[in-house]
This record gives sequence, C-alpha cells and structure tokens, in this order.
Amino acid sequence: MDDEKGKMKKKTKLRDWIESIIWAFVIAMIIRTFFIQAFKIPSGSMEDTLLIGDFLLVNKMVYGVHIPFTKKNILKFRDPKRGEIVVFISPYTKKYFVKRCIAFSGDTVEVRHKVVYLNGKSLLETEVQHKDPREFPPIPNIPKASYQKNWESGEFRFVGGYCRDNFGPIVVPEGNIFVMGDNRDNSDDSRFWGPLELGYIFGKPLILYLSWEKDVPFYKIWEKIRWRRIFNFVL
Repeated sequence: MDDEKGKMKKKTKLRDWIESIIWAFVIAMIIRTFFIQAFKIPSGSMEDTLLIGDFLLVNKMVYGVHIPFTKKNILKFRDPKRGEIVVFISPYTKKYFVKRCIAFSGDTVEVRHKVVYLNGKSLLETEVQHKDPREFPPIPNIPKASYQKNWESGEFRFVGGYCRDNFGPIVVPEGNIFVMGDNRDNSDDSRFWGPLELGYIFGKPLILYLSWEKDVPFYKIWEKIRWRRIFNFVL
C-alpha cells in the first residue's frame, strides 16, 4: 500500500509539474501574441536611433488587439502618429521591419536632394542621418501620370537607388502610411516598395532592454554590451 501511495504521489507531482509548464507556455504565448514581444534590430536602416544588436520590447496593444496571421484587429485604439517608430511585417519580404512614420493617408510626400517635403513644406528631422555623400538622380523616363500607380504597386523596388534622394511627389492612399528609416541613405522603405497598409503594423517599440556589438566575441562580454543603451525608452 505504501508503495502504491508513493507512486500516486510521484504521478501527481509529475502531472502538476507538466501542467505548470503548459500553463506557463500558454500564458507566455498570450503575452507574446497580444501584449509584448521581443524584437532584435537586424539592419542599420534606423542608425543612429537604433543600432544592429539592439533588443527591444514591442508594445503590441498600443494600436489595438491584432488577430495573429491576419491584417485585422479585434479592437482598434489609434493609428500611428507622425514621427513615431513602428514595427511591422514587410508586405513583400514578410520579414519584420522597423521604421519611422512620416506621413498619413492624403498627405503628399516628396524628396528633393535628400530633403523630405510633406504637403509642400520641408520636414525638420533631427534624428535623420545621411552617411553617403553621393546623390542619386530621379528615376529616368517615367511619365508623371504613371508615377503614383507604379509606386503604389511596388515597382520602384527594382530601380536601385534612383528614388532614394529624389522621389515623388506621391499621395499616400487611404488606409496606409509612409515610413522611412532614419539612416536615409541605407533604408529599404516606402520610397522603394510603396505605402504601408495599417494592417501590417503590429506594434511600437517600448524599451531597449539589451544592446551589444555583433563583432565583439562573447568572452569580452564587458566590451560587447553597450551598457549606456540598456533600459532606454525608444522615442
């Protein structure tokens, strides 16, 4: 009898342990899906605001409750604000991107000699970096009548750097925003692949919880970690 009781207790403990792990996993997935998600900066398109090797916590509730694997929200709280950094899924590569919101639907955007003009007025952008001294000319041989349509359809992805420094004017279509990276000379953004549909946006960076230099080996951990960047809020 004692042996049977001992076996029953062990089974009960094992079951409780398994149930605890399952519930912890379920809760973690709910938090990740609807509330907070970790995100690593993969490229230098947002330098020097965000660097390669920065690890962020993304607030997924700020714009609404997003239905996973869709472009729909159960609840919608608000749209991104101008100047706000957003995390989204690229409509073409299906990878996670992070850029800054520049314009909303109905806004006219133009880039002339690397300066962004919004509704005819140049933007004062203190976060922007230009690290390439070269200036690319506008896209050659494209009629003004078809410029907007070609841009919306994503055809500028194939023109190289021709719309990097001289672009537009275009009008952001309804239900979309226009996004750009702070590192303007090295950013794959709305200039190239078109407007960003609001349904692709899933959150806003909240806090930078870790940052390290990719090329520094782990045994030099003190040098690898960028200590001054840790626990900074992302603006």
